[in-house]
Amino acid sequence: MGDSYTVHISSNLLHHLTHEAKNPKNVKAKPPKTRDELKPASYAAASSSTPQKWPVQPPLFRPARPPSPAVSELEAIKKVVQEGKAVLEKVEKREEDMIQELTKRAKVLHEKEFKLPYQKLAPCLNEREACLLCYKEHLEDPLSCASLVEKFADCARQARRKLNPCVGR
Repeated sequence: MGDSYTVHISSNLLHHLTHEAKNPKNVKAKPPKTRDELKPASYAAASSSTPQKWPVQPPLFRPARPPSPAVSELEAIKKVVQEGKAVLEKVEKREEDMIQELTKRAKVLHEKEFKLPYQKLAPCLNEREACLLCYKEHLEDPLSCASLVEKFADCARQARRKLNPCVGR
């Protein structure tokens, strides 16, 4: 949260940079020296008396030009853009973290609010299943299941008393 960056490019900065591009500093360029000026005097005297076979070649590389104001301005703009991209990456990462945290909190709240209350199992399930099974087995003689039915009825009465003590007396 403490990492906060802002980039501000003022109109004065833009004016200053464009003004330099229009009016470059007056730098007098020195004229390049010719071959005759580069030769030492003793070599020139010796070469005039004897014929020269191969002329001396100038170096193949040229000296680097000093950077123009436009190049330095471009470098400054590139640097500002890179800093802006770094800030954007940090902001996007922070946003992603906040979205994950928000999703997690929303899930927790949703689970708390829409959680079903504790579902108690229906009482006397075993007795009920035993009665149903007995009736299926003794289709022709249902009276043989009377003892199981009595157990189921007793269990149901006891469960009713536990839930509401005033009922069933």
